[in-house]
Amino acid sequence: MKINILHEDEDIIVCVKPAGVPTQPDRSNDEDMESYLKNYLFEKYEMEEEPYLAVLHRLDRPVGGIMVFAKNREAAARLSDEISDGRVTKYYQAILTGELPEDVGTLTDYMVRDGKTNTSKIVDKGTKGAKRAELSYEVLDVFETDEGILSYVLIQLMTGRHHQIRVQTAGRGAGIYGDTRYNPVFARRKRIYREIALYATRLEFTHPTTRERMVFKQEPEGDIFDVMEMEE
Repeated sequence: MKINILHEDEDIIVCVKPAGVPTQPDRSNDEDMESYLKNYLFEKYEMEEEPYLAVLHRLDRPVGGIMVFAKNREAAARLSDEISDGRVTKYYQAILTGELPEDVGTLTDYMVRDGKTNTSKIVDKGTKGAKRAELSYEVLDVFETDEGILSYVLIQLMTGRHHQIRVQTAGRGAGIYGDTRYNPVFARRKRIYREIALYATRLEFTHPTTRERMVFKQEPEGDIFDVMEMEE
């Protein structure tokens, strides 16, 4: 595995996580981003001890895109505060099976996570453990393929709930293409998808030391996005 590193300095590493790669070690024992980057730092700087690396946010295993990691505790604390305060801006591109209600809109729900099944679902406001989930979207294109009507959308994530985009879009009958967990169109299929058509394409944050506003962009990668070329 080779990771595309977009930026590196004394405090942070910004890189592109390939779809299908875990953010952190899991039961699969497959190579993950955290372990890869620690090994990369260990070898690059010829270190004698395991390097410090903080995972500040996560992307689901089948989702690719831009991530930022901290290389020291001070940077980690400042960036964690930024994320908690909603000052980190995250944009995603996605292909949905179906259409959303409007060309531009906001989706607001309340969600709960089931730790036993590692899934989340939309529930009524006031449900025990429910957290508010919000995202805004813009439909970039709607097209017909031999797999039906698909929508190409740009999504800004306003809150960071577990599986949020996947759950909220599926809740409107327009789930993520390839998502066998939440999209009923794919849940019935036997094929295993290592990637889904959801990609973190833009990340904006304030550098923890220089205070410069950092903006990173990356167009979607992966075979799953080739479905757009199937347009009739």
